[in-house]
Parts: sequence; structure tokens; C-alpha cells
Amino acid sequence: METKVLPVEKSPREKSPFSPCPISSHQKDLLTRAVTASKMAYCPYSHFSVGACVETETGDLYDGCNIENASFGLSICAERTAVFSAVAHGMKKIKTIAIVADTKGPVSPCGACRQVIAEFSDDSTVVILGNMEGTTAIMSIKDILPYGFEL
Repeated sequence: METKVLPVEKSPREKSPFSPCPISSHQKDLLTRAVTASKMAYCPYSHFSVGACVETETGDLYDGCNIENASFGLSICAERTAVFSAVAHGMKKIKTIAIVADTKGPVSPCGACRQVIAEFSDDSTVVILGNMEGTTAIMSIKDILPYGFEL
């Protein structure tokens, strides 16, 4: 009996629908701040560092990193750390948020973070997703959360 070797297809997680997209120098600065924030992450369990930078309508910048806890439900993502810090300083609307992690393609925020970002966003909010290789995707909140919860 002859053995056939079939080609192995990459799983959907290994394929990235993103390709590098042009970004402005200001957007690059926000991504750089997110990378710097990711180095402050406390992630002894997952070893998965994430950084975020929120720009408010007034131009103020707030960085965040993920912070894990042995009781996993008490952990917080970088996006929410940055957003909550901005809100604690009076922010009402996110102008831009940049999020970075060491992923194959641009990092994808979790569902909870998408909903929190949506709470402080409108159609003009810019969401910049990136990775440590410099691959980026620029999206809107409707792109990442098309059917977000609203009251």
C-alpha cells in the first residue's frame, strides 16, 4: 500500500487577512507608546504582553498594559487599563486607540475590550491594531464590533 502525503493547510489562526498598511507618523508614535506600555505588562501566567495607547479628543495620551492575577477573572487587558485611566482623567471620547502585541498579524482585542472601546467611541474613532513586526490594520469601532451592545 502506498502512503500519500497530503499538504497541510494552515489553520485560520495562522492566516492573517491583514497586510501592512500605511500609517501617519502620529499613528506610528501612538503604536510606539503602545509597544513601550507592553513592556510594563505583568503577565507571569500567559507571558502575553499587550500595550495600548488612547488619544483623547483634547490630544491627551493614556497608556495601558495588561495586568494578570492568579485569580484570572481579576486580570485586566491593556485596552481597558488605558481607557479607564483616560476616563479617570475626564475623557469622554476616544479619538484614537493603538493596540500592540507580539502576534502573527495585528492583535485583535477581546470582546470585553471591544465593548469598552465602543462605549467611548463614535464613527470617527480610529482603531489601530499592530504587532511587533510592524504589521498594522486601521479600523473603525464598527469594523471590530459591528453589533455592539447599546442601551
